[in-house]
Amino acid sequence: MNRLVRGLTKGLTMLVFATVFVAVFGYVVMRLWNWLTPALFGWHLISFWQAVGILVLSKILFGGFHGRHRRRSHWRGRMRERFGRMSPEEREKFRQSVRGVCQPFVDSAQPKT
Repeated sequence: MNRLVRGLTKGLTMLVFATVFVAVFGYVVMRLWNWLTPALFGWHLISFWQAVGILVLSKILFGGFHGRHRRRSHWRGRMRERFGRMSPEEREKFRQSVRGVCQPFVDSAQPKT
């Protein structure tokens, strides 16, 4: 019974946070759209639900609905494992190769004297 109560509490909490998230970001998108686009492009004003639709559409087009965090941690774990299997000489060679690739960016960012 305790697991059921915890599960319901967690589900309701997530529902509340999701509702607040959609409401706040929908309102922000609506206000920004209605402030910028009529003045800049002469476009019409949008409603709150149209702003939420723009949020969903942008998530589909640009963000997708996949778990990015899991993919990143999997990549990071593979790189740690690979780095852990290297000998000290291989590690130093790898570090030098990375420094060689990144060196032009570091040099251009530093002020020249």
